[in-house]
Amino acid sequence: MNTELEIIDIQLGDGKAVVKGALITTQYRGYLEDGTQFDSSYDKGKPFQCVIGSGRVIKGWDLGLMGMQVGGKRKLLVPAHLGYGERQVGAHIKPNSNLIFEIELLEVLTRDD
Repeated sequence: MNTELEIIDIQLGDGKAVVKGALITTQYRGYLEDGTQFDSSYDKGKPFQCVIGSGRVIKGWDLGLMGMQVGGKRKLLVPAHLGYGERQVGAHIKPNSNLIFEIELLEVLTRDD
């Protein structure tokens, strides 16, 4: 994996687009480079909500979801420095791990809504 964020659109959405400060609702799976799944909102039984562009999630998400539209599915190849960097997270994510996310965008709410 290179040191840049890689964005692969699996399916383009046709709904509202993600902008900075939007509250988004997603379903996602997170994988290590060897294919080990370390997290999944599907397994938790409920979608994941977060505000994008405000530093509340890893930088790879803040950058990688901009402009994505509701109904879309996107794969993000997140280099370590845009993920958790040198931190160990949980049992599976070692320091300097590159991460892979498959994300389905369900809803985007902005201040106008």
